[in-house]
Amino acid sequence: MMTKTKSSPVLGMLILVLLAGLLDNYYIKANGDPNYPFLPIEIQSHHFPPEFYFGTAIAAFQVEGAHNISGKGPSIWDTFTHEHPERITDGSNGDVAVDFYHKYREDIRIMSKELGMNAFRFSISWPRVIPSGRVCEGVNEEGIAFYNRVIDEAKMNGLEPFVTIFHWDVPQALEDKYGGFLSSRIVGDYKDFAELCFERFGDRVKHWITLNEPYEFSMGGYEAGNSAPGRCSSWVNRACAAGNSSTEPYIVAHNLILAHAQAVNLYRTKYKKARSTDRIGITLDVTWILPLTDSHDDIEAAHRSLDFKFGWFMDPINYGHYPLSMRTLVGARLPEFTWEQKQMVKNSYDFIGINSYTSSYASSNFTPDSNPTHIRATTDTRVNLTDYKDGKAIGEQGTPDWLFVYPKGIMDVLRYTKATYKDPLIYITENGIGDAVNLSRQETLKDMWRIKYHAGHLYNLRRAICEYKVRVGGYFVWTLTDNLEWASGFTVRMGLYSIDRSSKELTRTPKASARRFLNFLKNFRQGNGGQIPLEDVCSTPIPIRPPLPVAAVNSTKVAHDEL
Repeated sequence: MMTKTKSSPVLGMLILVLLAGLLDNYYIKANGDPNYPFLPIEIQSHHFPPEFYFGTAIAAFQVEGAHNISGKGPSIWDTFTHEHPERITDGSNGDVAVDFYHKYREDIRIMSKELGMNAFRFSISWPRVIPSGRVCEGVNEEGIAFYNRVIDEAKMNGLEPFVTIFHWDVPQALEDKYGGFLSSRIVGDYKDFAELCFERFGDRVKHWITLNEPYEFSMGGYEAGNSAPGRCSSWVNRACAAGNSSTEPYIVAHNLILAHAQAVNLYRTKYKKARSTDRIGITLDVTWILPLTDSHDDIEAAHRSLDFKFGWFMDPINYGHYPLSMRTLVGARLPEFTWEQKQMVKNSYDFIGINSYTSSYASSNFTPDSNPTHIRATTDTRVNLTDYKDGKAIGEQGTPDWLFVYPKGIMDVLRYTKATYKDPLIYITENGIGDAVNLSRQETLKDMWRIKYHAGHLYNLRRAICEYKVRVGGYFVWTLTDNLEWASGFTVRMGLYSIDRSSKELTRTPKASARRFLNFLKNFRQGNGGQIPLEDVCSTPIPIRPPLPVAAVNSTKVAHDEL
C-alpha cells in the first residue's frame, strides 16, 4: 500500500528525474524476468491533477450492434463487412457487435462503479440519427432518443461525456450518392450532422471531437484498401475494385479537414458563446518515430514520417497549410486550401485528442518501386519504417502485431506536440494493447501485459505533465470490452472486460487489468480530489517496488492481491 508523503517541489522533481532513469532499466527487466510480473513503479491516480479525466473509449460501429433496427440506415462499414466478409479476418460484422445498444446501462455502470472512471468517450453513429446522411431528408428520432439516454445515463453515473461526431461510419447513402468523402459535397452534409448533435445533445456535452483518426480513415479506406470503403489501386491490393492510392487519400483527408473546420466554426459562432467553458477538438493518431541512426538523413526521415502522419492534419489546423515536406514530395496531387479556407482551418480547435499506441524507427534507406507508375501515399514519404535496430525490437511485440511496447513514446509525442504546435491542451483519447491471439478467453483474464502497458504509459504521461509542463487533461483506455476491431474482426481483443461470444447475453467478465484500474482510481473523481496545485501533485514521489519472489509470481492468489 502506497503512502503519500510530502516533499518540496524541487526535491520532488529531482526524484522524478532519477526515477525516470531507474524505470527504463526496471522496465526492460519487467519484460523478460518472471520476478517482475508488474511494472515496479507504484503509480496511483493521486499522482495526477484533481481535474484530470480518466475514462474508456468506444466507437459506435464497433460496439452498438442493432444495425438495422429503430430506423438506423447502413454505414459503409455495414456494407463492407456484409459484402466482403473475406476481407475481415474472421468474417464477422457489426450486426450485433457487443450489443451496446441494448446493454449501454450495464456498460456505463461498469465504467462508473466497477472501474471508478469519471469520463466516457463514445461516438454518434451518423446513419443511426440521419439514415440518408442528409438532415434535409429527415432525422431518425429513435436514434436521437438512444443517444439522449446514453448521455443521461453517463451523467447520472458521474461520467463526463466526450462525444466523437464522426468515427468512420459514413452513411452508405452518401457513399452511393456522391462517393462519400471523395466529394466536397460531404462537407455541408457533415456540418448539418454536427449541428444536429450540437442542438440535441449540447446542453449536456462539454467536450466534442469532430473526427477520429482521419489519417487511418484516409489511408485504410483509400490507400491500402483494407478498411471501408475498400478503395485503392489494384496493384496495391487486388481486392480493391476501384480507387487510386496516389490521389484519393489526399482528397479524402482534405475534405475531412474542411468538414472539421466547418463544424468548429459553426460551434464557436453559434453555440459556444452560450457555453464558454465547453470545448471542441479533433482526435489524431500518432506513432512516435525515432531516427534509426544519428545521421542527418535518418533524423530528416523521422521528421518527414511525423509530417506525413501527424503534421498532415496538425499543420493545417494550426497554420493553415500542409507541411512543406508534403507540398514538396506530393506536389500537384496534394489539394490546396483557398485563402478563405485557410482562415477557417487555421486554429480550428480548443484541444487535441491523441491516440498513441506504439513507436517505430525511420531510415532514409528507401528504395522506390521499380515501376514508375506505382505511386502511393505510403511511399511518398521516401522513408523506410522499421521496428528493429541492430536486430533488436524497439520494445516487446504486442497485439495487434504492429504494436511494440515503448512507453516513453507517449511522453515524446506529447513533448513534440507542445513544442511544434503552440502548447495545446491535449487529451490521450486512446491507449491500449490487445491480448495475445493464441490465448483462450480464460487465459486472457490474467492480463498482466495490459497492466504493465498502462502503468508504463501512465508513468510517462505523468513525466510529460510534471517534467515538461505539457498540458494534458485526460487519459482514455482503449477499450472497455473486447469488440469488433474493424478488419481484424473479433480476433484482436483489447478490452478491460472479456466478452463471452458463446453466450446469448454476451456476458462481460472483468480481466485483471479492470481490477487494477478500480484500485488505481478508487475515490478519484474529477474535481473531487481537492484543489491540489500542480506543483504539489508533481512533488509526490513514486516508489519503486522490489521484485516479487518467484513463488509469488507463480501464485494466482498473490498476483491478484497485488491488483
